[in-house]
Amino acid sequence: MKYLAFATAIMAATSTNPGQAGAETISSSFTSTAPKACRMIGKPNEEDGSTTRVCPGKFGLVVLINEGDLREVVSVGRNREAAAREPAANAWFGPFSSTGDTIEWRAAGSKPFAIIQRWLIADNSEQDKRGGPVSRAMLAVTRPLPGDVCHVAYVDVAANPDANALARQAADDFARDFKCGADKVKAVGQSGRATSLVTR
Repeated sequence: MKYLAFATAIMAATSTNPGQAGAETISSSFTSTAPKACRMIGKPNEEDGSTTRVCPGKFGLVVLINEGDLREVVSVGRNREAAAREPAANAWFGPFSSTGDTIEWRAAGSKPFAIIQRWLIADNSEQDKRGGPVSRAMLAVTRPLPGDVCHVAYVDVAANPDANALARQAADDFARDFKCGADKVKAVGQSGRATSLVTR
């Protein structure tokens, strides 16, 4: 099932995280990062074709997406400049990569603590019908503000039929206490080709 369709189906879903004191209510909401929903910053770079776009987020935050050399990075901040200073803005993967058009925001009440986004990671070990690298799907969990913005966990979509649920559980369990630069990003669930490509 495609992530966007799954996201739409559970738009109003809420759950309770037993690991948090007071049995607070955890909710999901969704925003789009499709180019038509975002604002392009300037024109594509003439040398490498790199682009920057800013997309509306939730809770007063914006989503910054930079693409260069066929690789994307995604960050979150109060504004474009703040998002560009976060660790996530420099979290490039070695293989070529791109992101899906939907971000899931996990929040406790009115306080966001994680975003979840689908990534496609290029696998040069296998070619598609056009002769390019096959894309491997992965979900990345990122912690937004307050505190540093960085990746928290990765879930291999092909290796885990319940990848969406695993990503949400990782967000609920790890994101709030995750220390960027000190804690190691977790590969959650069964390992697969996508997670192996980004965690070498």
